[in-house]
Amino acid sequence: MLNLVLFGPPGAGKGTQSEKLIAKYQLVHVSTGDLFRAHVKGETELGKKVSQLLADGELVPDAITIAMLEEEVDKNPDAKGFVFDGFPRTVPQAKELDLFLERKGSKIAGVIALDVDQNELTKRIAERHKISGRPDDDAEKLKKRISEYFDKTIHVLPYYEAQGKLNKVNGIGEIETIYKDLCAVIDQYKV
Repeated sequence: MLNLVLFGPPGAGKGTQSEKLIAKYQLVHVSTGDLFRAHVKGETELGKKVSQLLADGELVPDAITIAMLEEEVDKNPDAKGFVFDGFPRTVPQAKELDLFLERKGSKIAGVIALDVDQNELTKRIAERHKISGRPDDDAEKLKKRISEYFDKTIHVLPYYEAQGKLNKVNGIGEIETIYKDLCAVIDQYKV
């Protein structure tokens, strides 16, 4: 099973690249952000719990995030693998993901970090906000989300680097060029 973590700050291009990778490698996309938004829109119990957190640009507590992710993975028992987008965001989440996959007889094959500087991120998300109107993309919430990433989430990278699973790809440039660079890395993971 080919399980990948696509890593990067808000606006790095994880969603855009995930779509292309899913099509090529026939993987299931698991985006915690998309799951959260779906639960909020559907006004589920989980959606009610996370609605205010998302609106404020806060991280959802690990226990809720992990339970939701496990539920999503379990919905796809015949998957060839998964692309985890926006998860894990903390070292405890990374450890829980490893334990969960181990219980299923699987593991993370590799972690790819899209490298994008803060100026480019701000520009991309401002543009995305104009198009999609996502409430978590407004200027103040954006600053908070980027700050959360660089203060907290980035500390997950050394966890995977210590396992020899981390690769970095330049996330600035043409979408197709970035995609080809990602595929070159992923092809090294395939068994």
